[in-house]
Amino acid sequence: MKTDYRIEKDSMGELQVPADALYGAQTQRAINNFPISGLVLPPAFIKTVALIKQTAAKVNCQLGLLDAARGEAIIQVAEQLIQGGYKEQFPIDIFQTGSGTSTNMNVNEVLAHLASEISPEAVGANDHVNMGQSSNDVIPTAIHISAAIECQDQLLPALEHLAKTIETKANACKDYTKTGRTHLMDAMPMTLEQELGAWALQIRNGMARINSTLPRVHKLAQGGTAVGTGINAHPEFAQKFADTISATTGIEFSPNDSFFESLSCQDAIVELSGQLKTIAVSLMKIANDLRWMNSGPLAGLGEIELTALQPGSSIMPGKVNPVIPEATAMVAAQVMGNDATITVAGQAGTFQLNVMLPVIAYNILQSIEIIGQVSIALADKAIADFTVREDNLQQALTRNPILVTALNPVIGYAKAAEVAKSAYKQGRAIIDVAEEMTDIPRAELEKILEPKHLAAGGVN
Repeated sequence: MKTDYRIEKDSMGELQVPADALYGAQTQRAINNFPISGLVLPPAFIKTVALIKQTAAKVNCQLGLLDAARGEAIIQVAEQLIQGGYKEQFPIDIFQTGSGTSTNMNVNEVLAHLASEISPEAVGANDHVNMGQSSNDVIPTAIHISAAIECQDQLLPALEHLAKTIETKANACKDYTKTGRTHLMDAMPMTLEQELGAWALQIRNGMARINSTLPRVHKLAQGGTAVGTGINAHPEFAQKFADTISATTGIEFSPNDSFFESLSCQDAIVELSGQLKTIAVSLMKIANDLRWMNSGPLAGLGEIELTALQPGSSIMPGKVNPVIPEATAMVAAQVMGNDATITVAGQAGTFQLNVMLPVIAYNILQSIEIIGQVSIALADKAIADFTVREDNLQQALTRNPILVTALNPVIGYAKAAEVAKSAYKQGRAIIDVAEEMTDIPRAELEKILEPKHLAAGGVN
């Protein structure tokens, strides 16, 4: 009778494995041991582990440690994983052994299985695919490389797109003057260009923070093996590995100055996560500004009108909500939560090894991905095409009692406060009340109280 499983064996004995699985006993043990969340490490991480195995095979062949036939087979099948193949063969939960050994062996077993199908000699998961490596240096290396690649290919281009979109919109809004607000209360006038320009600088500062951190992310653990001493790795392995993977990725990686530091902590990723959190804070601020500015259309500020993207209510016909800013705010909240997780996990470096590596990997890559994706959505579906409600801007400006601030040098703070209170109480334009309560000619008041003039700092 045909069975739907086969028997695999590892150092702990025999185990049933699904007949069509490409992995072996160690992967199956992890599947059995960790039915916890259903969350698995993202494709970007698995691809990076495969890239590490491919690079290690190349270097071990160069060093004469791995025979050409087995080496070429590993290199060839690793490329299939790098291209996104066999995703279903990596089912291990992120809540697993803290070193990520289960995932390392999962990749080793799949590659060994596939490579053995095309190699004249059997390929071993430990002896050949994992040659000169340990889970303890592979997983930290994969975290660093995958984060660096995703920052380079996804995050930074998305943030650049967002910053440029904001800057383009700011320039288009340079002639719109509005009421500034502090404490959610009316303040001195400013232009929309000034307001949006601050957003753009927030994003560009966030990009600069990422770029300032990446050099430490580019330092790799590979070559440290079990505890940082490099046991069972060739003395030239670490440098050749870094050189080879740098040529493949176009990113300048190098061996870390201390493998003991690489294995025992994840400080560089904690730092990167902190920079991502800062960007999340910026995105939350921008999203909330957009929500306030778009609020209404009748009972809110109504300064801008976001493009209608979908019905906003299942019961209120015609209602449209600011869905992209809301999604952006939720992404920001998620990234802040991820940073808290990474911070706690980063403290789990007990003696020579951090033992929360899988959850660090999952959260840092999720943060990078969702910030990148929502930045594009925010740029293209909210900022690029919102319309300005100039009528509402002007109505608020003309009645803004805070304009009287410009009269302080002329009539003094106390008298200016009287003018402001009277204008607000009567619901009249500040210029009309100031003309009645001071000796300043109207022509001079028009010059002093001109909103565009004030938005420029009162400079002629």
